[in-house]
Order: sequence, then structure tokens, then C-alpha cells
Amino acid sequence: MTDLLTTSALSVLLVSFGVGIVVGLTGMGGGALMTPALIFLGINPTVAVANDLVAASVNKSVGAAVHWKVGRPNLKLAGLLMCASVPTAFAGAFIVNAIGDVEAQEDFLKQALGVALLFTASTYALRMYIQLRYVTAGNTLRQDDPKLKPALTLLVGAVGGLLVGITSVGSGSLIMVALLLLYPTLSAVRLVGTDLVQAVPLVLSAAISHVLVSGVEWAVLIPLILGGSPGTFLGARLANWVSQSVIRRGIVIVLSLTGLNMLGVPPEIVGLIGAALLLLGPLVWGFVRQSRGLPAFDNNAAAWRPVDDPDGVPARPDAGAVEQPEPR
Repeated sequence: MTDLLTTSALSVLLVSFGVGIVVGLTGMGGGALMTPALIFLGINPTVAVANDLVAASVNKSVGAAVHWKVGRPNLKLAGLLMCASVPTAFAGAFIVNAIGDVEAQEDFLKQALGVALLFTASTYALRMYIQLRYVTAGNTLRQDDPKLKPALTLLVGAVGGLLVGITSVGSGSLIMVALLLLYPTLSAVRLVGTDLVQAVPLVLSAAISHVLVSGVEWAVLIPLILGGSPGTFLGARLANWVSQSVIRRGIVIVLSLTGLNMLGVPPEIVGLIGAALLLLGPLVWGFVRQSRGLPAFDNNAAAWRPVDDPDGVPARPDAGAVEQPEPR
């Protein structure tokens, strides 16, 4: 019990609360932010991955329950993802365990995390550009569910599940990005809800395998749950109120710098890259927007308008805009 009253436990509690809010708001960023944060707090990488997965299985259940209550998730799409992701996620811990001794496992996990974080940041940027193309191409969003693409969806689930099982990264980041690329007209709320629902059995499967292989550290797990659950609940409740543009751009920078750090890039170079992303990133994105015929800087995230007929006529004159994740 005294282990739960330490400064280290309080740090984990506060960090998990903040990450939980991001997860609830965007449906992404949980493992991509929490596992590196635990490692930076001095926790062994294998312990960080195992405990983060166990905590995420609880925290994501909270967010999924909120989204399920209001009927947002696309259950057919979530079911397809689960069929492929659950088995591969379960294999993750056994793959890590087969790498070698503890030191070899730590090195492998840091390298895998670094690559996963940089890949995640890259897919965020790619998604922003592709969404921008859809905005300039028509700017309308139908309210019916998109036609499913079973083969590609199963492939996304299998790859995403394996990545989650090894690094804990991917259930709310890479899979979310892949869903947007496959189903660009799925509304933001349904996208987040679908991702959270499919992530529960996926993360639970990965968590069970890591518990069987590595066990859990209660002094880490309990603060993760106590901080993450209310944070995820709060974020999910605020999902319709908060513009996600700034949050996601910030996540891209954080993921990029964290990934570079995990790969052993010198701090000086990481700092220079961070400054460049912070200062030059908005200017580059403004240029890209202008090349697509949009204002360089525009805070209106409601780029998609609901329609109820093939001609794109709004459902009603006062129909509000439906926010799609990162349309700019």
C-alpha cells in the first residue's frame, strides 16, 4: 500500500489522467503517449507495456461505454476489426518474450516503440492531407454508413493487433488513421466510437498475454487506472465540444520527438527537429492549404455538411456542420 503513496505513483496518476482525456477526445494517443511516458518516468519498458495494456483495457471500456450509450459506433465495422486483431494481439507478448534476456527485450521494445511512434506521426500527417483533399472535392458528408471493405479491414485489424500486442501502440492511433483512410465519410463521432469499441477486446487480448508472460506491477497499474478512467470519461463527454485540430497537431510533434528519442537520436538534434516542427510546421501546412484553394489558416473545423439526397442538398436549411477528424 505504501508503494501507492509515493511521488512516482502520483506522477503516473497525473500523466494517465491527461492521456485519458486525449483518448476520450480523439480515440487515439493512449498507448502512443502513455507507454513512452512511463518509460521516461523510469519504468522498465516491458513493465510499461504490460501495465499500460491492462490499464487501457479498463480505460477504453469507459470511453466505449459512453460512445455505445449514444449509439455512435459502427458495430459491423468494429466486429470485422475484432476478428483479425484479437488473435494477433495475443501473440505480441510471446514474440517479445522470445527475443532473449531482459536487456535484449528492453532494447527491442525501445526500437519498436520508436519506429511505431514515428510511423504513427507520419500517418497522422498523411491523414490530414487526404482529409484536406476530400474537403476541397465536395465538402459533404452522408449520414448513412459507408460500404464495408472486409479484406482491407481485416488486414488493418491483423497488423494493428500485432503492433498493439508488441508495443501497446496502435489501437487508438494507427487503426484510427487506417479507418479514416478506408472510410473517409464516416463521421468523427462514429469513427471515435467504433475505434473505442473495437479496441476493448483487442487491448484486453494483448493485456492477458502480457499478464501471462510478465505479470503486473500494482504500484504502476492502480495509478494508471485511477487516473486514466476518469480522464477517458471526461474526454469522451467533451468529444463533441472540443475542436481536435490543435490537439492532433500537437500529438504529431510529441510522437515524432518521442520516437526519435526512443531510437537514440541525440537530444540536440531532437531539440532542433522539435523547434522546426513547431515553427515551420504551421507555415508548411498553410502553404498546402493554399495550394488546395483554402485559406492558409482557418479555425473552422466543421468542414463536412450532412446531406440527405444524392444532389448534396442539406437535410434542412439550418443543418449544423458535422466535424470530421482533422479536415484541414
